[in-house]
Amino acid sequence: MARLTLDWLHLIALLGAIQGVFLAGALAAKRSNRTANRLLAATMVAFSISLASVVYYAAGLEQVFPHFFGASHPMPFLYGPLIYLYALTAADRSRRLTRRDALHLVPFLATVITGLPIYLMSGAEKLALYRQLQSGEVPPLIAIATPLKLVSGVIYATITLIFLRRHRERVKDSYSSVERVNLRWLVWLGTAAAAIWALAVTFQLVESAGIARIARGDDFIGLGMAVLVYGIGYMGLRQPEVFRYETAEHRVPAELTVARPALRSGPVDVAPEPADPRSPARLQMEESEPAAARYERSGLTDRDAARLKEALLTVMDRDRPWRDSDLTLADLADLLSTTPHKLSEVLNAQIGQTFYDFVNGYRVREVQRRIAAGDAQRVTMLALALDAGFASKSTFNVVFKKHTSRTPSDYRQAAGM
Repeated sequence: MARLTLDWLHLIALLGAIQGVFLAGALAAKRSNRTANRLLAATMVAFSISLASVVYYAAGLEQVFPHFFGASHPMPFLYGPLIYLYALTAADRSRRLTRRDALHLVPFLATVITGLPIYLMSGAEKLALYRQLQSGEVPPLIAIATPLKLVSGVIYATITLIFLRRHRERVKDSYSSVERVNLRWLVWLGTAAAAIWALAVTFQLVESAGIARIARGDDFIGLGMAVLVYGIGYMGLRQPEVFRYETAEHRVPAELTVARPALRSGPVDVAPEPADPRSPARLQMEESEPAAARYERSGLTDRDAARLKEALLTVMDRDRPWRDSDLTLADLADLLSTTPHKLSEVLNAQIGQTFYDFVNGYRVREVQRRIAAGDAQRVTMLALALDAGFASKSTFNVVFKKHTSRTPSDYRQAAGM
């Protein structure tokens, strides 16, 4: 019987493997957004197998249980695809897996199939192969698979981060506050996974170039995976429900929305243009793009678009819906008795702004007005921001500086308040 000896790195890996198994069970049992949670559960199982293998080899358990030899070999081909598919399904709770998604699993399945001769070996044969690997004699299939794992990991980490970045910009077309829908923790997950892959690539390049021999490279990568599992355990199960960004065709289900404050109702009169001059981006857009092309998809005529714009500005000035921090494109479209798609077309073509920038512009101007009125001497800037509809201090600071080129505190000092 082999003597089980583990140092602190291996102990962390073992605890990570155990937590990964329990986390997988908790995620699989969650009733909300099941597709995404089950994908993350599968990711945790893959991580747990790899972490358990670190302990398996470190403790010399292959001498006692040789049939588990090679169990973790194909797992790296699962990390990238599963995290990428999880990001897709977490961003869109209505998305279901398709046959096309199964193509992401082809490298994993190919590795399993080509490795069948090894998996079907006897225990003695597996031990002989393990000693061969330890001596530096690597079979061609394993030698080919190792760099392909790294390539796969880097590619999937890259496209996952690109998708999350695009998603962050896309939600601004439908949300005025993006704290709950920007998938920030998924960006953290994707970045952490990318860092682990970068570490693995670095170790491989250093050893391949003969610069140095990384004696415990696998242990450090295992440590990174363990930390990732701990992070998912802490953040993933506490992540608020991620809503699907709204479009003209899809709306957030009623049971997922929160109560909105009552807004004034009444006929919408034509409002004058805002005092602010039109932005250069908007002028360029209107001059370069024919009106018919701008409204072709929504079915709006120029006259309809102009009327909707006037109604929009009237509602924004009269009812001040922007004070609701959870205001969405669909909410505002409801107030105007139109569709989110048509309203989005008017915002983009007539006003030259995303929904996010348009609504937050009103909030910034409200804070400016109250600073000029001396309210900043009686209440904090955060209180002014929350009253204006901002959902958090961090968002307020970023948006205010974007619209005024000054931080809120600098603006208040310049105003002599």
